[in-house]
Amino acid sequence: MTAPTAVITGAAGGLGLATARLLLAAGLDVVAVTRDARSAEATRRALAADAPGRTVHALHADLVDRNDVRSLAGRLRDTVEDVDVLINNAGAAFPTYAETADGAERTHTLNHLAPFHLTHLLLADGLLAPTARIITISSDLVTRGRLDPGDPDVTGVSWRDRFSQLAVYGTAKLASLMATSALAARLPAGMAAYSASPGVIRTGFNAKSGGVLKVVSSVSGLFAQAPAKAARTPVLLATATAAPTPNGGVFAKGAVVTPPTPARDTDLATRVYERTARALDVDALSAPTSG
Repeated sequence: MTAPTAVITGAAGGLGLATARLLLAAGLDVVAVTRDARSAEATRRALAADAPGRTVHALHADLVDRNDVRSLAGRLRDTVEDVDVLINNAGAAFPTYAETADGAERTHTLNHLAPFHLTHLLLADGLLAPTARIITISSDLVTRGRLDPGDPDVTGVSWRDRFSQLAVYGTAKLASLMATSALAARLPAGMAAYSASPGVIRTGFNAKSGGVLKVVSSVSGLFAQAPAKAARTPVLLATATAAPTPNGGVFAKGAVVTPPTPARDTDLATRVYERTARALDVDALSAPTSG
């Protein structure tokens, strides 16, 4: 019997690498996605050494570049037959405003647009298994997120003249969380999508982000947990025998949690989902019918 396959972005270190190791130990094969060829090969070697007998692939893509996301989807199609678990883990909180070549703010691009894009490309290609689980890593900082209910900015360009690192990162994560909940309601029966909040992790993420988060890291580091411990929630969502409920839920410390108030606005989640699909020029899944 072929082992299920998990694809993990941002797998070169920290939470992504720890998650890959735990999934390999649980009997899954892994495709680790990193930013460049050098880190991909180093990650493949490290994971393969820890998991003899398991299949480990490594691919690379700069996920702030939409062409790279499209290329990654194509290379995944050439690498595996099915994706049983997709873990959208790659993320960053950039300290200053900058736009990508595609004209979107880069924090929103990496944390919201790229995982949405990759997920929908794999759906369109039929590469996600009929019982696939899509897990997108969230953050406690979603509480800092701000989206206009009537006119949500899913690309982040409205922050150009009022940039705030924490607010922009929180907003990108909030948009991703809401899009995930809307996606879950539209997925084919048997598939599921979740948001997983790992909490504060001892990875150097805050320090490497620079800006305010670098200062925050000096305090939050006192309460940070090891990556392997933080990885337990996405691993549980990926490996539980029965798909955890609710589909579209937010999970932390292995259990479902109540999302922040804005994230419970289903009309806003729909607008975020549909606007994101239009911004990326991908086909939105049909909304569920009532009755």
